[in-house]
Amino acid sequence: MAFLPAIAVRRLTPRLALGAALCATLLAGCADFRPPEYKRPETPAKASWSREESVSVSPTETIVPNWWQGFQDPYLDQLVARALSGNYDIKVLAARIRVANAQIAEAKAGALPVFDIGAGVDISKTTGQPVSRTYNLGGTVNWDIDIWGKVEKGVQAQTAEFRATEADWRAGYLSLVSDVSVTYFTILQLDEQIAQQRHTIERNNQILTTYKAMLANGLLPQIRVMQQQAEINRLNKDLIELRRSRDVGENALATLVGAPAGDFKVPPGRLQDRVKLPVVPAGLPSQLLARRPDIVAAEYRVLAAYNLVGQARLAQLPSVSLTARGGTASFALSDLLKSFTFGFMPSINLPMLDPNVRARVKTTEANIGVVENEYGRTVMTAFEEVESSLVNVDAHKKQRIELQQQVDQLRVVSSQIEAQAKEGIASQLEVFETERSLLQAQLALLAVHQQILSDTVTLYKALGGGWPSADVRNAPGGYGLKTSANAAP
Repeated sequence: MAFLPAIAVRRLTPRLALGAALCATLLAGCADFRPPEYKRPETPAKASWSREESVSVSPTETIVPNWWQGFQDPYLDQLVARALSGNYDIKVLAARIRVANAQIAEAKAGALPVFDIGAGVDISKTTGQPVSRTYNLGGTVNWDIDIWGKVEKGVQAQTAEFRATEADWRAGYLSLVSDVSVTYFTILQLDEQIAQQRHTIERNNQILTTYKAMLANGLLPQIRVMQQQAEINRLNKDLIELRRSRDVGENALATLVGAPAGDFKVPPGRLQDRVKLPVVPAGLPSQLLARRPDIVAAEYRVLAAYNLVGQARLAQLPSVSLTARGGTASFALSDLLKSFTFGFMPSINLPMLDPNVRARVKTTEANIGVVENEYGRTVMTAFEEVESSLVNVDAHKKQRIELQQQVDQLRVVSSQIEAQAKEGIASQLEVFETERSLLQAQLALLAVHQQILSDTVTLYKALGGGWPSADVRNAPGGYGLKTSANAAP
């Protein structure tokens, strides 16, 4: 650092301070410097859900954080635990929390003095003269005093963004658990479909053998045998597709739990035996606004936008800077610390005159409209997802009742037709057709059972997944705000 010459000491006299206050008063008549008061954006009110009869529990009960354990499947519990520790999407969200937390300290640093210390040597040579060396040591301290609290508003804005990233993590947590559960249920459904498809193919091969025997005895035309063979070809094609879908689903589940696709295998199982259907506690629409993570994140970003407007407005007010400089210089290194020079200069700046500062105010004020509408869109989407989930659960439960009755009736019909065939009253063709109808109904019942499980997972996610309510506001304490990057439940 080059030597810093001494500067005459100036004091911030009462007259100078009075002048600064007068300037601030005059400027206040031309602009609004007050930070805006935060309030939750208004959205269309919703008092109740339209299909609450599909959730047969008192609204006073709440969803527990580990809601997936209600399916009573230990393997699903293991998958969720592995996904929460190994999934890279959730790791990215956790890393963003740490970044946002570190940025709070960065925002607080704006209120602290800045120190700069340096030393150097100047070597020069003139023709005919010996080499000249000058040694110097100097330092500078600059402190922009945060009189009006604009730095504190910046800290509050960054703290709100930090809280929003925590809520983003919770929303990602919910999405991850939901995706793992639904993918796992789909794989188990495919296992049952594959087993039933194999049984169907085996039964149709038996039918083909019977048809060929009837053809040989002149009891059946050739075209009927060809139709049956074509049906077996179609069933084999469908079996290949079921196996393909299971492999693809297994690859997707591997990525969700943080394992390389192809190296992770799910043991075969029966969906209807391994997974139990839990009862979902209801939630009120007003609770949804404070519990659902994506809504909480959106509201925190509205709060951050309000704080940034406050910071931009306060940045227009006069600012006081204190600058102190000191240093020493000598032609000999041994004499460097024998003498010092020191200077102190207070100054007042008027940022109101800077067009960039005024433009910043307008930009931040306009941004409030963006984040408020994004909040409203998030709320409306949440209402839609809950309502649609309730509609789906209700409709699929009713469909399951009808399908179960259909399966029960077809079982009786199949049993009676088989008994009649043994007595020679019914033909073997009637037996085969009845069995085929029963198998199709059983597959439909399995599909709707899996759909109810998936709908239940979606409903858990839509209702906020058991996260506690959040009170979105600026925490008191200004620079003393304490934050934590640990967002785990």
